Amino acid sequence: MGIEGIGTRALRKEDKRFITGRGRYVDDIRLHGMTYAAFVRSPHAHAKVTAIDIAPALAMPGVVAVLTGRELVDDKIGNLICGWMIHSKDGSAMKMGVWPAMAPETVRFVGQAVAVVIPETRNQARDAAEAVVVTYEELPAVVDMREAVADGAPQLHPEAPGNVIFDWTLGDEAATDAAFKAAANVVSLDITNNRLVPNAIEPRAAIAEYDPAEEHFTLYTTSQNPHVARLVLSAFYNIAREHKLRVIAPDVGGGFGSKIFIYPEEMVALWAAKKTGRPVKWTADRTESFLTDAHGRDHLTRAEMAFDKDNRITGLRVKTHANLGAYMSLFSSSVPTYLYATLLSGQYDIPNIFAEVISVYTNTAPVDAYRGAGRPEASYVVERLMETAARQLKVDPTELRRKNFITQFPHQTPVIMAYDIGDFNASLDAAMKAIDYAGFAARKAKAKSEGRLRGIGVSCYIEACGIAPSKAVGSLGAGVGLWESAEVRVNPVGTIEVLTGSHSHGQGHETAFAQVVAGRLGISIDQVQIVHGDTDKVQFGMGTYGSRSAAVGLSAIVKAMEKVE
Repeated sequence: MGIEGIGTRALRKEDKRFITGRGRYVDDIRLHGMTYAAFVRSPHAHAKVTAIDIAPALAMPGVVAVLTGRELVDDKIGNLICGWMIHSKDGSAMKMGVWPAMAPETVRFVGQAVAVVIPETRNQARDAAEAVVVTYEELPAVVDMREAVADGAPQLHPEAPGNVIFDWTLGDEAATDAAFKAAANVVSLDITNNRLVPNAIEPRAAIAEYDPAEEHFTLYTTSQNPHVARLVLSAFYNIAREHKLRVIAPDVGGGFGSKIFIYPEEMVALWAAKKTGRPVKWTADRTESFLTDAHGRDHLTRAEMAFDKDNRITGLRVKTHANLGAYMSLFSSSVPTYLYATLLSGQYDIPNIFAEVISVYTNTAPVDAYRGAGRPEASYVVERLMETAARQLKVDPTELRRKNFITQFPHQTPVIMAYDIGDFNASLDAAMKAIDYAGFAARKAKAKSEGRLRGIGVSCYIEACGIAPSKAVGSLGAGVGLWESAEVRVNPVGTIEVLTGSHSHGQGHETAFAQVVAGRLGISIDQVQIVHGDTDKVQFGMGTYGSRSAAVGLSAIVKAMEKVE
């Protein structure tokens, strides 16, 4: 077989097991003595838990244990955290409310767990969960972020008066205000970027096992970054010391950001495995996923764009309210701030930009990174403004964009990001040629004569991918560095093992990474094995999200190959 480097056609290495049903997902794993967990979840958006009667469930066939949120807190299991610090414009730190893995006293969104039942079978688990009797004292709830910050709104956390987590700004407010005062034209929009629910093909799942002889835990989980899971579980949640916890993420069926985070169920499974002395397995059903997987987006934005008499942009002013739900998830604070406002310049030469982001607690599921995380929200704001401006100014939308494209590089935006190179006119030219933009008017007229309406839309965007280096993200509040690691092993018979901290959940890393190695070393991809997803095999890594696997993960592999060539 010849060399199959990047750019050549090759059969995907992982596809044989996938298309023959031999993939190994968390729900496929069976351990000796394994039990099955089902969570008792709140039907209320906001309520006090006044009593939990577990006796009926304990009396049911096969039930090994029923554990409550009060027991979890009594065992000093830590609260979930947000790992990215944001400061408000007055310098105060973000207001992080307490989030226990199971609520001992107060539930703050529909679906929050208050107890877990652990029987011998999955069906017994479902039946036993329904037998737990929870008495609630319902409290006033607020699900609209505009109402959440109004006077007299129900308060979610004592740590966050007025339900405001932070009021953060970026850019030069005075210069931007001056640009608007001098503007020939101003375009304004109120934009809703609605909440979204992630929906990976494989629901989240976890299996936890505890070895009392070694005081060692093993967690099988649907994670995009198993090393980060081990780090956070050991450093912050008081479940296991890092060297006594192995995290394995086998085949993962889709993530799109929703499997980056540490969730309550993984923590509870580990804790319950030690409490019961049995392996504990939990697999979400689709309803649970909709209720408890971190949601995405949910912005309300007032956006304004200023133009001079020649239709050049002179300023952009954006005020966004971001709903983070009932609790702060692991990376939630970074999404509407440094992953959003820093992209508000788009591809345009905008000399003055000022953004204010007010993040809010509501009685809804927590919100975190999802499919682009902040970057699509920024593009949506900018491109809606540009399209509206073209209509208001009565100019062709492509020509308005072309007039305002950045053409001189390097280019420093007013919102941190610096662009080293780009040819945005070339991209627009290619798109217009591909769709015969010049001939659209004739197609539109013909369609109208036939009783059909035809329209056309224009959108340009720029993406910030890779999310590195560590020094940069650390200066912006990230709690960990976002580097990546790789180890290349040359075996005595000439085969290659590559250990990478990146993780695949459908992207085809086993093929793409092997092609890079094969092309560089002059061998077949059949001689290359990619090892990932196991903290006991791979030295360390920060996982896969934000389109970083090639930019950061493959870069680490190339650096490692340089040492063995």
